[in-house]
Amino acid sequence: MTEGGSKFTVSPQQLAHLGEGVIAYMREMDAAELKVKFPGMPDMAPGTRLWALFAANGQPILLADGREAVLAGAFQNDLKPVSLH
Repeated sequence: MTEGGSKFTVSPQQLAHLGEGVIAYMREMDAAELKVKFPGMPDMAPGTRLWALFAANGQPILLADGREAVLAGAFQNDLKPVSLH
């Protein structure tokens, strides 16, 4: 990346912390994807879809059956939610 003609780099560690405590992303996921992100989850029927909220660094925050509940959870935690497709 360049800024004003000078070159700078961002380490993977710095990138992982970008937006931490400020931004969260939300995504609708199916049962198979959820099992990967939430390993302790009980088995769900194939095709089950839930909404998940993740911290900027990818750590799961909450799981809900509706988009509105995930949005509310983000706002309750003073996070700016963004959608991830």
